[in-house]
Amino acid sequence: MSNDSITIRFFARLREELGTEQLTLPASPGLTAGDILADLALRSGPWAQLDGDQPIMIAVNQTMSKATTLVQAGDEVAFFPPVTGG
Repeated sequence: MSNDSITIRFFARLREELGTEQLTLPASPGLTAGDILADLALRSGPWAQLDGDQPIMIAVNQTMSKATTLVQAGDEVAFFPPVTGG
């Protein structure tokens, strides 16, 4: 059986606030990392922060990426809160 899904991972504060480390979502043609973020933000409660004022950092297959990056079946998409500190 082929892998027709995308693994979504959350790190740092996002993992704690969303109460999950990992999700699996179905892949679809033309899907971007930004589409995934927007869809997740439609969930209630803490998920809304994914579409908030704070930018979310994105990595696709462990490479820093942009919201416009296309994702496909078998990919891993990771979301991180913005890095702060000095």
